[in-house]
Parts: sequence; C-alpha cells; structure tokens
Amino acid sequence: MASLQIYRKRILPPECLLLKDDVIVEQNDSMILTQWKTLRPKAAFSHGSSCYLLKEGIKVSKFYRPDNSLLYWYCDIVDYEYDAQQQRLTVTDLLADVILYPDGRMKVADLDELADALERGLISQAQMCLCLRRLNNLLSLIDRDKFDRLQAHLNLRDL
Repeated sequence: MASLQIYRKRILPPECLLLKDDVIVEQNDSMILTQWKTLRPKAAFSHGSSCYLLKEGIKVSKFYRPDNSLLYWYCDIVDYEYDAQQQRLTVTDLLADVILYPDGRMKVADLDELADALERGLISQAQMCLCLRRLNNLLSLIDRDKFDRLQAHLNLRDL
C-alpha cells in the first residue's frame, strides 16, 4: 500500500506543492500529524509540526525558532480533497488564518486576501461560506478557552 502524499494548494499565489519532506507521525480518520522543516529558510523559524484536523477543516501548526522555542501557533482554515486510489490528500488553504502567540495575543490574518480571491473569482461563494464558518468555529473555540483541544495532538509530540 502506498503511503499518503500530502499536497498544499494555495489560491494566492496559485500553487500546488507536494510536501515531500514532511514526515507523517500519526494518522487516523480524523487527523494527520506531521513534522516538517521550512521549505524556504527563514530567520524567525526553522521547523514545526502540524495537525490536519480533517473534520474541522483546520490545520493547526506549531512554528519553532531555530533554538526549539515556540514562536507561535498558526491555524489555517482549509478544505480537503482525498483521492483514495492515488493515496493523495490535497489541502486547499482557504486564506483566512489565526495566529496565537505564547504571550496570549491573537491575530486574524489574510481576510483581505480572502476578499480579493472572491472578487477575482478565484474562490466560489460556497468556499467563502465554508471558510467563514470554519473561521467562526475556530474563533469560538478560542474565545471559550477550548483551543487546548486542538493543541492536544501537537503537545503530545513536542519536538
């Protein structure tokens, strides 16, 4: 049986990349846990881990500095397309992101890109609605102090 291949699909800029160097640490019907190094070197962070929450449509990632200290939690709102025959999971980034810093600050990012993508016809109304509903669910979890539920798998597998 072939191992799962994960592709990251971006709307802006348009690209679809095989995450060939990501290591799948654990997977089941509801999540996939990976560890990775940055595709393009960055000064602020060098590696991390991600949990693809398949039912929630969220990818929660921990970004680490080169000294292994936590830089931030990064939550992508995503959609998934699975091809069982090809053992291929395509993860489409729906643009809206939430960044949570260790000091408790939170930032919602890239809503302008989401609006641009809709105006330019790069996403459908259905994708926009899906993104906004998933973003609302994530923000509600954070607001109710339940983000630890999404962090759990990553915290068990700290680098």
